[in-house]
Amino acid sequence: MPLDLSDTLVVGISATALFDLAEADAVYKAKYARNPHSALDEYRAYMLERENEPLRDGTGMALVRALLGLNRYAPSESKPLVEVVVMSRNSPETGVRVFNNIRSRGLAISRHAFTGGQSVVDYLDAFAVDLFLTTNVDDAQRVIDAQACAAAILKPPPHTAEAPPDDQVRIAFDGDAVLFDDASELVYKTEGLDRFHTIENEKKNEPMNDGPYAILLRKLARLQERLPFGADVSPVRIAIVTARSAPAEMRVINTLRHWGVYVNEIFFLGGVQKTKVVKAFRAHIFFDDQDLHLDPAAKHVPSGRVPYRSDSPLYSAPLAAAGAPLFAPLLDMGSEPPLLVDKVDAG
Repeated sequence: MPLDLSDTLVVGISATALFDLAEADAVYKAKYARNPHSALDEYRAYMLERENEPLRDGTGMALVRALLGLNRYAPSESKPLVEVVVMSRNSPETGVRVFNNIRSRGLAISRHAFTGGQSVVDYLDAFAVDLFLTTNVDDAQRVIDAQACAAAILKPPPHTAEAPPDDQVRIAFDGDAVLFDDASELVYKTEGLDRFHTIENEKKNEPMNDGPYAILLRKLARLQERLPFGADVSPVRIAIVTARSAPAEMRVINTLRHWGVYVNEIFFLGGVQKTKVVKAFRAHIFFDDQDLHLDPAAKHVPSGRVPYRSDSPLYSAPLAAAGAPLFAPLLDMGSEPPLLVDKVDAG
């Protein structure tokens, strides 16, 4: 009988998000630039020579460790609370270094997808993935456009960051265009702050529509329910860190109530920088849609950018009214070599 993971949080993570493979990525790109025909063989030799060498932690490692640690609370006869699947464009042969590092760290990861240069996106549904963490811009965009699951492009690891608690899972989310749809953010971008506040106050009792991370938030709420703790003392702590302020705050509260989701902490910042808040929260990961917030935060906590859907005006349109910066359109990576390691976001 097939394994039913419908009640399990499943995280798919690329090898370059779990481990810091920037050096291997750079080696392959350099070899490809010199000779595209021999690059693959040379890269394979490079990886085989180093398959027993340790790798540094990638941006997603702290989150993966913390999530897998929750399985100690699962009754022995029940389905796991969390599953992690490593998904990589490496071939199985060149991925041995990744396998060895998973084993040496004692990570309880038993499922893998190594696709030999092909995108892993087509296999997300097969593994019932709820959250996909990657360094590949194109893969993340495909996932978001297909509304397959939550996805983020991870920033480089914050090597000097204070370690988050090892007995909790602490996840911080932005609100608009992440948990909630982008309709309200579009009003702000196109009509300004005063109009945004007026409309949000008028609609304070009207729930917002789902954003790309709404289903993940509900899955995390279900994870809290499966743990032998009340939500207020659960080891899974969820924070919303949003630039909203009064009178736009009540629509957030009422939307969460409508969804039946408990959030431990909410910060309505009204222009205060998010970095110090997520640093104080000691997040295992922080999800936001704008590099304006992510780049400074990523120096202190693991962070991931949530792409806009390609059909959203926020994806590339230079909206001008409110003066709030949007991140630049995603780079066209089509001219790069067909990497076997996952492409690292140039942004």
